Amino acid sequence: MSLRDAIDFALQVLALLALVPALVLFFELCAASRWRPRAIEPEPRALEAARLAVVMPAHDEAGGIEAAIRAILPQLRAADRLVVVADNCADATASVALAAGAEVIERHDTERRGKGYALDFGVRWLERDPPSVVVIVDADCIVEPGALERLAASCIAHQRPMQALNLMHAPAGAPVIVRIAEFAWIVKNKVRPLGAAVMGWPCQLTGTGMAFPWAIVQRAPLASGDLVEDMQLGLDLAAAGTPPMFCPEARLSSVFPVDDAAVRSQRTRWEHGHLSVIARGGPRLLARAIVRRDARLAAMALDLMVPPLASLILVLLALITIGAGWVLAGGSAATLAISSFALALTAFGVALAWSGHARAVVGGRELLGLPAYVLAKIPVYVRLFTQRQVEWVRTKRDEQGH
Repeated sequence: MSLRDAIDFALQVLALLALVPALVLFFELCAASRWRPRAIEPEPRALEAARLAVVMPAHDEAGGIEAAIRAILPQLRAADRLVVVADNCADATASVALAAGAEVIERHDTERRGKGYALDFGVRWLERDPPSVVVIVDADCIVEPGALERLAASCIAHQRPMQALNLMHAPAGAPVIVRIAEFAWIVKNKVRPLGAAVMGWPCQLTGTGMAFPWAIVQRAPLASGDLVEDMQLGLDLAAAGTPPMFCPEARLSSVFPVDDAAVRSQRTRWEHGHLSVIARGGPRLLARAIVRRDARLAAMALDLMVPPLASLILVLLALITIGAGWVLAGGSAATLAISSFALALTAFGVALAWSGHARAVVGGRELLGLPAYVLAKIPVYVRLFTQRQVEWVRTKRDEQGH
């Protein structure tokens, strides 16, 4: 094999590897258009007998936790509990939560930092009086009325982890790039899971609005300082035979931070964590699924290996540029053709998702700002190789705690 042939082969392999997540994304976004709302009708006696515990990890959330608690309390019955884990707090989170009506436990451990450790602390506390279902809600999220009952009903009916529809909204008056970020969030947390559900696939956990049968959460590997502990937990549960399911009828939401530094910190944590999990777990999970002949696990692995939208677009644009240069140098056009096809699929799927789910969020003309959103992510990916974030850091929010 000549050097030219070797380069051509390597470029085509790279293009085909990039085509796989583009195809998965395309099929998920197209399948979502077939979703129809479903009625959740649990067996009344099973739901009546079930006891619900909401665990809310909170690190310096005094400014906004009261609103989150007040959204939850009306949805709880007499036997249910709301446990706030005030984790390494330096503010009045514990006293504010207690005054708002929550049960509060405090954790102090500066060595083991991260949301996963707080969750494990809360679950261990519940072992004294175990509930039927545990729901995890972040302290900056507002749970919509009826969401907890829907989550609990689905969890009891399927005896599987359930993920609610978890959305983030741009604050009033936010610039276009933040509203495009909201659109990207809708694609990731709403449209893709809807499409996966239509195809019978499991879904990823997104960190808040997660419900678990007690028998599952009690033995789950929660104690972790992983940047995206929720995603890793979902993969661990899928590997154990209980992949999460999507429950879009249950909704909760939060608001993007307005501080630029907070936005960068949040973006870096999500992107670095997501890409790190893909690199270390995606191929291994897919191989395990093939060996086990486990279709649900294989679907989970394929969904996992779809990178953040901006990174996928950047990779495809890079391959198109390289492919075009290779053609000009006298090489094969296969790399250019494959990567161009992948980008076209991605663009069509994104347009379909916008048309069906995000017209009210960002206007058609404003979508022209998508390239700026993608380019703004480049420093985040550069830092992945030069200054990777490996420690969990709380996102700084505005004065209202959102």
